[in-house]
Amino acid sequence: MCGSCHALVHSVVLEQLAAAARLHEARREFTAAREVWLKALGLLPPESSQAEWVRGNVQRLAPARNAWISRLGPLAPLVLLLIKGKFLLTLFKLKFILSLGAFVAVYWGLYGLRFGVGFAILILVHELGHYIEIRRRGLPAEMPVFLPGLGAYVRWTTLGVSAPTRSLISLAGPMAGLIGAAVCVVLWMRSGDSFWMGLASLSAMLNVLNLIPVWILDGGQAIAALDKNERFMLAAVAVILAAYFAQPLFVLVAAGAVYRAFTKDLPAVSSHATTAYYLAILAGLGFVIGLAPVPVPGM
Repeated sequence: MCGSCHALVHSVVLEQLAAAARLHEARREFTAAREVWLKALGLLPPESSQAEWVRGNVQRLAPARNAWISRLGPLAPLVLLLIKGKFLLTLFKLKFILSLGAFVAVYWGLYGLRFGVGFAILILVHELGHYIEIRRRGLPAEMPVFLPGLGAYVRWTTLGVSAPTRSLISLAGPMAGLIGAAVCVVLWMRSGDSFWMGLASLSAMLNVLNLIPVWILDGGQAIAALDKNERFMLAAVAVILAAYFAQPLFVLVAAGAVYRAFTKDLPAVSSHATTAYYLAILAGLGFVIGLAPVPVPGM
């Protein structure tokens, strides 16, 4: 707590933790909710009313869990072990496995096994970029769900999350996609197999498409942290990249940025770091596309 104004120094983080804890409670994930509330408690002055309320909530959640466990008798240790291993259980959720399998099967049938598996892995890498960034910030998220023909998504809550944070989470996917494409470029350089370069270029183009700052695309969420001047800067750089790499997709990024320069969602304080991050990812993807602009699935 600030000694002069008595404001909570970690108010933004506390709001995020509270939102995450309430989401866990709504899903009846009481153990996870209790852990998040304990994190929040560590950021509060011990004598504050907020800390007293959180302690009461932690106590309320603990007995419910213990009473439930105690009814299991000799099976209780096994159940506790499974609870502690909840990350593995989440990782292998049936929805994730089935959707990934269906995604591979569709593209396997269209373009062959190698493309089906490779393309699915690159989409998974992109979505894991979002997932890891969300979890790294202490927020709840579900493993990716795949939709053949549409891509994939990670379900999470933005309640109480600031615009700069949402922007960085949105850009984490394309950044992971750029890394995945770069790995394919290295495999192409080492093996000489044009399949890897085609896969890298296709992945890069899809990530550029996802960075168009409109609707629910990653770019549409990321641009929320940019002010009007930075949005015009994004448009100008995108036009330069379109000309330099001969890739019209960058023109769509520029058009979206110009459109968003006149919308009413301009932030009170811009994020120069987010702008630099956005531009660096676009430039990196452009470089990959420039190496082989025409991908051929199944080569």
